[in-house]
Amino acid sequence: MRIKNHFSYLLSLMTIFTVPWVAAQGSYPPQEAKCESNTEVLFVCGVINPEDLYQIPDTNWVIATGRISDSAGPIYAVNIESYQVEEIYPHNAALPEFDQETYQQCPGPILTFQPHGVTLRKGLDGEHTLYVVGHGAREAVEVFNLSVAEDVPVLSWTGCIPSPEGTRRINSITALPEGSLGATNFDTAGGQLWEWHPTTDWIEVPGSSMMGPNGLVSSEDGAWFYVGGWSDRALVRVSRGKMLAEVEIIPVGFNVDNVRWGKDRRIIAAGHITRCPSDEECDTSAVRVAKVNPENFEVEQLLDYDGNEFFEMGTVAIDVKDEIWVGGIYGSFAIARFSKRD
Repeated sequence: MRIKNHFSYLLSLMTIFTVPWVAAQGSYPPQEAKCESNTEVLFVCGVINPEDLYQIPDTNWVIATGRISDSAGPIYAVNIESYQVEEIYPHNAALPEFDQETYQQCPGPILTFQPHGVTLRKGLDGEHTLYVVGHGAREAVEVFNLSVAEDVPVLSWTGCIPSPEGTRRINSITALPEGSLGATNFDTAGGQLWEWHPTTDWIEVPGSSMMGPNGLVSSEDGAWFYVGGWSDRALVRVSRGKMLAEVEIIPVGFNVDNVRWGKDRRIIAAGHITRCPSDEECDTSAVRVAKVNPENFEVEQLLDYDGNEFFEMGTVAIDVKDEIWVGGIYGSFAIARFSKRD
């Protein structure tokens, strides 16, 4: 049952939202960094710790998840032509439309949370489903209707999927066939992959245990997971739907945070080297990016960037026209733009 435009429901929303919503209108600190560099790197200014990026299909808009604390942050829409930045949640969001039939375990709407990993399920006529990992008042995947019918994308909260019991921290998610989701439980002492199905809730993926599983994408047919192996400094391929999981570890030489499909159907692995393993010397790096061919596991190193005073740690990279855009956290107040090498 989809609840919409019911007077009693709106009254309950007013009770839940009135004070936080007013506070949210101007609650995020302004981006004061000049966001200029004396190198060839360009930047999109006006964002706060854009940890994950996802381009909306067939549009000029990129979704960026921001972070101001462990429990709060905005969601942005960034235009790849004009570099316009618009906050679309919580500011400028449409009223919630709670789909209680699909999200039966969800207690109800939430306004403030710290957005983390993001993925999208493509819909029809410019109406998509956006899934966002949320931390703070609750650990859950927050679900939105994403409309691109207007000049600027609009989000309307529709439900949530509480995290699996006993997991440390859901980090990244990927849309799977038949309305399902995949997720990583980021735990450097031993995490794993999970799948959520509308009819069975969360199920642990057999054979997926590893140290620090971070970013996540899946193959179009849903047969494979590709995981950012943060602790392993590798891209990890895990089979899906098999009794005995097939696992392949492809070293890339840095701590892999998020992973994304590139336009050439290679996997873009992005991360950093912010600390060296015990008793080893290494060169630290704020941003490292590589592309991995999922067919032959060939690795091509693309970026090695030391960062600057307003971009301190890279976490995600995506193909945007003739550039690679990199988002980051822990003192990253911009999206970095790198020209692709010929």
